[in-house]
Amino acid sequence: QVQVVESGGGSVQAGGSLRLSCAASGRTFSLYAMGWLRQAPGKEREFVAAITLGGGTLYYADFVKGRFTVSRNNAKNTVYLQMNSLSPEDTAVYYCAASRLSANAIVTMTSDYWGQGTQVTVSS
Repeated sequence: QVQVVESGGGSVQAGGSLRLSCAASGRTFSLYAMGWLRQAPGKEREFVAAITLGGGTLYYADFVKGRFTVSRNNAKNTVYLQMNSLSPEDTAVYYCAASRLSANAIVTMTSDYWGQGTQVTVSS
């Protein structure tokens, strides 16, 4: 099993940047595909980004391509989401997700493990 804890959320003005971090417990972090989902007020949870075990393949939702970058440091058991050019539409709770199966499980939001989320608020 793995437990994940997100951090780095906050309030920022449109056009600004934030970097989210997700720290995972356990010694098998490198065996998990990792990623990020988000849920805006009144909307369903949606996929944001995912990264494979070794970090060699990245997946992004169309609405974040070119603005967000997912990365991981297996030595630190941490996955990151660098968010640039933020807009008010990016306001949401961002959740870290982990899957022993594949990054596709995160893309399809069927992964096994989730964090509690971190709030990101972008003002215009």
